Amino acid sequence: MKPGPRNLITDVAGLRVGNADDPRIKSGTTVLLAERPFVASVDVMGGAPGARETELLAPDKMVEGVDALFLSGGSAFGLDAGSGIADGLRRRGRGFRVEKAIVPIVPGAILFDLINGGDKEWGDNPYRALGAVALDNAREDFALGSAGAGAGALTANVKGGLGSASIVLESGFTVGALVAANPTGSVTVGDNPYFWAAPFEMDGEFGGLGAYPHPVPYAETARTKRDGTRALANTTIAIVATDAVLSKAQTKRMAVAAQDGIARGASPSHTPVDGDLIFALTMAERPLRDPVRDPIHIGHAAALCVARAMARAIYLATPAPGDLFPTWRERWGGR
Repeated sequence: MKPGPRNLITDVAGLRVGNADDPRIKSGTTVLLAERPFVASVDVMGGAPGARETELLAPDKMVEGVDALFLSGGSAFGLDAGSGIADGLRRRGRGFRVEKAIVPIVPGAILFDLINGGDKEWGDNPYRALGAVALDNAREDFALGSAGAGAGALTANVKGGLGSASIVLESGFTVGALVAANPTGSVTVGDNPYFWAAPFEMDGEFGGLGAYPHPVPYAETARTKRDGTRALANTTIAIVATDAVLSKAQTKRMAVAAQDGIARGASPSHTPVDGDLIFALTMAERPLRDPVRDPIHIGHAAALCVARAMARAIYLATPAPGDLFPTWRERWGGR
């Protein structure tokens, strides 16, 4: 088991990711699309989710082909990023066809970053335009850290961000994750640089410090933004992907399994004030060899990628004027 050549979700062949962000408002949008429609599903474990078109991703719903998925800042305003993405896809002739009508299928999810120090006194909702720009920016290589949907993200003690990671399994399947990490909890063990995700790190991808070397008291596992003077932003939203041929129901189980990654990457997680949500998709290129074992390993790999992507998001965050929290590197000396 090893990371893919980019250590990005785009190691799953055919995927592209685009970012758009605005430093003035300290927020942004990230879109994932492919060369063709893909099967997708979703799982929600947070108590305060915000999402668009997620019901049609249930295994019993009709639509099988999804054109794009997006993650966005902006709380409910950020859902409008999907409109900008859908407009662009329609102009490209992409979408669900009903006679002459073309309707792009663009589910998405949002995180709350409305009180992170940015200027939110906009006249017109900026997220439709950000969605359109993100679509135009879609590439195999893309920025991590303070970019796209992670541009304004925060954790309990440092800046959050956008992260990605991949795994190539011994069976040959590729699995990847894309995460906007903005949890109410902490991605590090209390006020020190050790990541909760450290046991799953590959090739020193987020500093190589290893696991926290001491017993962890309960207080350090339960620290949140709400232990400070202000309640700030909440929610980790993610996309996991594979090239394995999965049914819509199996893709749903992949999303469920991937939720373990949020729990491994932040503590606490899946709280009443988080909107923790994970999309899962398959590009359906490599048939399963074992219909039971392979999906189990793929789901486990998806969870590991989510945890690693969360740590990478925080490790790669960069400072900006007006930040409320320092970056991981500012706080702990860029170890």
